[in-house]
Formats: sequence, structure tokens, C-alpha cells
Amino acid sequence: MTLSASAWAQTNPQPVSGNASEAQTQSSTTTSADAEKKPVKQLEQVVVTGSRIPRSDLEGPSPVTVITAADIDARGYRNAYDAISQATQNTGITTGQDFGSTFTPAASFVSLRGLGPNHTLVLVNGHRLAEYPVAYNGEVNAVNLANIPSESIERIEITDAGASAIYGSDAIAGVVNIILKQHYDGTDINVRAGGTQGGGGENQRLQLTQGISAGNLTGIAGLELNHVQPLMFGDRNLSASYTRGAIDPTTSVPSVASIRDPIGGGYFSPPNGACSALSGLMGGSVGLATSNDPNRPGTYCGSDRYYNDGTIGAGKRQASAFASLHYALNDHTSLYGDFLADDTKVTSTLIGPPSWGTSTVVGPFWDANTQQLENWQRTIAPDEGIGLSAYNRIYLERSWTASVGAKGNFGDSRWQYDANFTTSHYSSEQTRYRFLTDADSFFLGPQIGTQNVQGTPFPIYAPNLSRLYSPLSGQDYDSIAARSTSKNTSWTETASLVVNGPVLELPHGDLNIAAVAELGDQGFRNTPDARINQGYFWGTSSADDSRGTRRNQAVGVEFNAPILSSLILSGAARYDRFNFAGNSIGKATYNLGLEYRPIDGLLLRGSYATSFRAPDMNYIFSTQTLGYEPGQTDYYLCRQSNQPYGSCDQVFNINYSQSGNRNLKPEQARSFTYGVVWSPTRNIDFSVDYYHIAITNEVTDLSVDQLLRTDADCLEGKTLSGTPVDPQSTLCRDAISRVHRNPSNAVVNPGYVSMVDINPINAANEHTSGMDATANIRWGERYGHYDFKLDYTTVFNHKYEQFAGDPIQDDLSLAYQNEWRSKVSGTLSWRLDSWSATINGIRYGRIPLLDQSAYRSPYVLFNTSVGYQFNTQTSVSLIVNNIANRFPVDRTGGWPNYPSSTYDIYGRQWWIELDYHFGKKS
Repeated sequence: MTLSASAWAQTNPQPVSGNASEAQTQSSTTTSADAEKKPVKQLEQVVVTGSRIPRSDLEGPSPVTVITAADIDARGYRNAYDAISQATQNTGITTGQDFGSTFTPAASFVSLRGLGPNHTLVLVNGHRLAEYPVAYNGEVNAVNLANIPSESIERIEITDAGASAIYGSDAIAGVVNIILKQHYDGTDINVRAGGTQGGGGENQRLQLTQGISAGNLTGIAGLELNHVQPLMFGDRNLSASYTRGAIDPTTSVPSVASIRDPIGGGYFSPPNGACSALSGLMGGSVGLATSNDPNRPGTYCGSDRYYNDGTIGAGKRQASAFASLHYALNDHTSLYGDFLADDTKVTSTLIGPPSWGTSTVVGPFWDANTQQLENWQRTIAPDEGIGLSAYNRIYLERSWTASVGAKGNFGDSRWQYDANFTTSHYSSEQTRYRFLTDADSFFLGPQIGTQNVQGTPFPIYAPNLSRLYSPLSGQDYDSIAARSTSKNTSWTETASLVVNGPVLELPHGDLNIAAVAELGDQGFRNTPDARINQGYFWGTSSADDSRGTRRNQAVGVEFNAPILSSLILSGAARYDRFNFAGNSIGKATYNLGLEYRPIDGLLLRGSYATSFRAPDMNYIFSTQTLGYEPGQTDYYLCRQSNQPYGSCDQVFNINYSQSGNRNLKPEQARSFTYGVVWSPTRNIDFSVDYYHIAITNEVTDLSVDQLLRTDADCLEGKTLSGTPVDPQSTLCRDAISRVHRNPSNAVVNPGYVSMVDINPINAANEHTSGMDATANIRWGERYGHYDFKLDYTTVFNHKYEQFAGDPIQDDLSLAYQNEWRSKVSGTLSWRLDSWSATINGIRYGRIPLLDQSAYRSPYVLFNTSVGYQFNTQTSVSLIVNNIANRFPVDRTGGWPNYPSSTYDIYGRQWWIELDYHFGKKS
């Protein structure tokens, strides 16, 4: 919902009785009788995200959306990410724990306005958190929202405008401020358990909450324990078969063991009965398979259940704790401390099983037994070797944030201060199995010489076929693979002083100001397994430590001035300086806001802001890395062979070279909003706001996948959907120069990609605009109290220009769209005596089909919850998400037959929740 005087009232913190979420619901739903008893003019002043000046008019010059603890409970949200990702302003598509095998499967991020997770500033109680120590998609730094438990959250506030003049770097698309619970009465135990109708993903949660009150000391402490079973592709009929339902006639069963012709591209047939030795693997599904691809004819040993043990949703064991303490020294001063800690183990499997092949290291070889060039490939099934452990990637995530300070008034004056120090730390230890360098000799034996073929030398081996076509024992696997561990850390520390108060009495009210001074430092370190550089592991290139630190200083001022009784002018200015790697960069930002109330119940508003983002730490300090991206599609070769992208078999491990750039400059942005808020009665309010955000000097660092897509478009002279592309444009010249290919007359792999160069530069421009609309209606007496909320966001345009002078890329077009063009969320809540119920619906706008041939229809989900209060201590509730058990089917891209980077296929989920409170409830 959107913050409004008639819909939301948050006063200075006071102890609440009983369940904090229940109290929150009561404060956010106002009946007609309540409105008479508590007129808006009696509200105490509060600080709302986007400003440091307390105010009694809760609507300001730009909209603020609030997600309450009651919303989180009623909709079954597990953590901060679940809640924020459903906000309609979150139009961007990001991947995380519920989206299969991703670059950062232990973390989840949001992308307000579709501008990427690095352009949204995330705060807890107004203070910064350590960013996730591994860059999202290997590119940008952002805050992981999956490790902030729902139990700790009192509310979440989301601003819809740039706010660097208040908070500094990163606040371009908006600010997410997670407000933790501050006070509580008594002790509460909450137990929840649930699962999915289709199986997999079973989960349990225990929450313990304790109020603290001892003299001048008050506060709250809590513990949350979570356990989630992984959900596998094999748990859903839609994704349990690779070929079932395939619309591409060339779709073939994936290979488990094969020998290919490096020159002709086809398969050499396995010996008679060879596949029978492997037939017990992958659930008994391995057998002789025939390729349907005319470019790769032949037979091999394959399985239609090849991907069944990959994770759709990661498994998790999580323990989180939080505490908030306040000690009143006297009538004017209090000390406070907030603490948040999380310890999580995430288990995520590779989207496909581990696979060895000669194409990675050895390359094509001359087989002395068959007297021909060959490429061998062997996949390790989950029911051989050491089992599923060979698939698993284990992420041990530990984070903690401590914030201490003193706040109060200067004597009896109305001037207030808040002196704070916050330190936040994050560590991520990532473990996976890698093949050892001995893997080649295990399958091939020793090299016994070289053989010239058409003037090109190739190594000679005399391998034993039984190595390729026999199941591995546990001892076999241990001889060719071992665990590899990387350790990653990040931290941020900030000391700040904020003062605010009136400086001048104007005819229509006080001129209030706030001033802030900040000092901070930030750092990260990525430490790969040292054995990678010692040649211990197979198929790996050198990987050095990446580390860096930077310091920042900032000063800012903000004002709020009532020009007329109906007109308020506000503004802010701030200067930030960053010092890193011998460089010093500074950036000044400002904003202005207007609020005009011509009549009671009507607000016309607008804001203008400049914002910036300091260069991502990963972009600055990454050392030169040589590596390979597994499972990358060469889209140009797909186009050459007329294969759809989704089912194209031109998939390889592609080498890349990547390095940082210490000369990057800050990204700059301008944004403005204007809109109207109308409250015809105390129980009804509507708002409509337009937004526009433009970023210049944006850092661009294309992924290997995106470069290969652009390279294909440029070499073909058109996009996949047929839009013409100029091969001589700056964009095309850059992409083609980064993608290195073998000569077209090479004996082996002619035209194949040999290397892709990646490095970040300041070059891009991006802008987007759209509209947010909200409605809040409250009514009822005799048949209960009803609360209806409707939020709607639509994106009018989103343009991107990678280099100045290049054709403008329309990110809402069929070829480039990677966000929802619209989102609608509606909620109807009801309560009567001991009963309560909520139904929520969310509509995701259309996105392109996976083959980009057309748009898929909007996707709609409905969730519901029903609760019953047995007595003052005990309540129970049932929560069901995806009531209709819908799945976002899309077979145009082949397996897994749905857009896995956009939606999940959990299907219907349910939870039963029991809450018991020790102590009196009012």
C-alpha cells in the first residue's frame, strides 16, 4: 500500500501488547469510528524514508510504499526478499534461490524500475548493510535480501524516487528501508510448517520472540530457525522430461556417454551393448539414443531424465537472531543498539550433472585403436560415484550487523540529534566438487605421441572403452574429483551524526532543517581455492585474489518550508567523496519537492532529484581472470544451423578474460515525479504518480551470454525477431572485437569461439518512465471490517544506449525486454471477532516468449490466508499460495519448458501456522 494519512499512522515507538503483527494491523486499518476518536491532526511527528525531518503530514512530495508485518504474515512471505519482490515497483527480473542454478543461488536481489539490483539502495533502520561478497551475475554488487528474517521486520518502506541527496550513493531507482521491531510485551512462540502440492520444497519454521522491560531498559529479542528441502526439476512433470512436449523436431535426448567426430560433427556409434552397462543410471533411464539433429547425426548413450536432479529451489538451513535495546538515560537522552545476525547453509545443485570431456583440455585426439580423430564425453550420474554430493554446491553464509548510538533532544529545545555507528559484515564460503587434472588420464590413459591431420598435430591416446561405458565407483570418483572451496567476505562501517530542528518561524509554520555528516569505509575480498593456480583441478585457469577497500565522507543538509498554509517546499543537498586505489572522486547531488493542498483531502505533489552511484567494487578491483563459462550457447552458430535458441545444441564451455577498471567514474542520474493524492473520506484514498529516471555515464560490463547474443545479431545483420542491425555501429564493432573465433578454415571447430574479452567502462545511457497508482478503501461494521488495497505500476518506456551514437535499444521490445511492463497487486482483508482472512492477487504483465517470436500472456497468481484467534494467547492460520496451482508454461525455448529466470514452478504451496503468547494480551 502507499503511505497516506488515512491509511497509515506510525507514532514514536511505544511498547505494544501481544503480537506485534496484530498491533500493526490495527494501526493500519482505520474504521469510521476510529477516525472520529483519532483525527489526523493528533498524530505525532514521524520520520518517513526519503527525509530526515520529522513530519505530521505522512504523504510527502514523492510516494512511499509501506509493507507491514501484518502483510508479511498474511501472505506467507519468508523474508524481506519475498515481500519486496512482490511490490509493483519491482519490475526488474532477477534470479536467486528460487530460480535454479544461478551465479548467486544463495542470495536474492530486487531490481526497482528494472534498473538492476545495484541501483536500489537497501537500508536497515536507515543504515547501510554489507553487500553480498560475490557480484550478482559476476558483475554488480548488491545487498542480499534473503537473510533478513520476517520475524524481525516491523515494516518495509520503499521510496519511488532518487534519494542520493539524503542517503548518498546507490539511491537511483529508489530506497528500500527495512524497519526492525523495537519493542514487545511478553513472550511469543510461532511454529509454521508447509510444503508444495506437487512434492518437494517441504519446510518448517520456528520463531521465538521475547519482550524486554527492566527499569529504563526496553526492547525485543528474537530467534528464527528455518529448514527448507530443495525442489528438483524431477519433482515437476513439466520439467521431468527433456524431450516430452518439445516443439523443436531436432530436440534430442542429452548425452551421458558419447564419442563424436570433431570434423563431421556427428556421433560414432557406441559398441553393441555398451549403453546396457550404464542402463541403471539416472533412475534406470540411460539407454541407446539417436540424435534428431541433422547436424549431429548418430547414436550415443543418453537419458531423458538428464536434468532431473538439478534444483528449482535451493535447500536451506537457517538460524537468524535479532535484538533491539533502548535505555533512557534521562528525559532528553537515550542509548540504543540494534543487532541482526544470520547463519545459513544453502544447498544448490548444478542445473546439469558434472560432465567430463576432451573438448575442455585435451581437445580432439587421435585414437590409436580406431585410427580416427575423436572427442569423448562422459557425464557423472547422481546414482554412481559418490551420488548427489557430486552435484551439490554448498554455500555457508554468515552475516551480522550491529548499530549503536545515542539520540535525544538538546535540553528542552525542539532540536534533536542521533549519533550512530553501524558495522556490517558478510562472509560466504562456497564449496563444490571439481574434476582433478588426473581425470583425462583416468578416461584416456597416457598420451603416446602426436599425429598430424591435414598439417595440424593432435595428441595420440589408446583409451580403454570400458572407462567410458562403465559406472564409476565411489573410489573411482574420489580419484578424479575433489572439493574446492572459495571464501568471500565484505564489510561496511559508517559513523554518522544527524541533527534536526526548527531554525525560523514563518507565517505558516516553522522552517525545519536537518544536517548530516558521515564517515565510512567499505571493502571486500574474494579468495579462490589456492589449488586452482597450482594446476590441481581440471579445466580451470588462473584465479587470483580480488580485494579492495574504499573510504567515503559526506555532508548534507535538508530543509522543509511551509511557503503557504497549502504549499510546502522541501529540498536537500549533499556532497560525497570516495577514496580508492589512489583515486579520489566526489559528487554533489540535490533534490527539490513541492506539496500543494488546495482543499482538504487533495494533495498535488512533485519532486526532482539528482543521484549517483559510485563504481561497483567488483568493477574496480577485479584482477585479470582467465576462465571459462560452462554451458554457453554460441548463438551465431545456432543461427547458421537454423536452430532455435532454446533447444540449440551449439553449447560449449567458452573461455573468457576479465579484469577490473580502476579509472571508472560515478554513474549519474536525474529523476522527477509528479502526482496527486485524493482522500474524499477518511476511509478512502487514491494516488497516481508519474516517474522518470535517466542515467548517464553508466558502467557497462556485458555478460558472456549477452556478448554472444549481440555478436550473433551483428554478424547476421539482424536480431532474432528480424530487426535490422548495423554491423558497423559502435555496439557491433565492440562486440565483434570482444568475441574471438577460430578461422573459418580451421581443421577442427571452424568459426567456434576461442575467447571472449570482458571489462567494464563508463559508456552507457539509460532512461525509463512509468506510472504508479494505488487505492485504499476501508469499510464495514456489522459484518466485519474490510480493507481493500490495489497497487498498479506500468512502464511507459525503457531505453538503453550502450555507446553514444549507437541505435537506441528499446528494452520493452520483443528482442530486448527483460522486465515486466506492468504489475498489479490487489489485497482484500477481512476480520470479524476471532476470524480474519486475506486474499491477494498479483498480475505480472506480458513478457516475450523464450524464442522471442511473440509475447506470452500476463501471468496471474492468487494467494489466501485464514486465521482464527482461540483466546488471548493462541491463534492458528492457514496460508495457501498459488491457489489455482498454475504454472507458467512456455515450450518455445525447449527444456525446462518455462521461463526459469522469470518465474518458479513451485505450484500450490501451503502452510499451517500456530502462534502462542505467554502473558496478557490487550
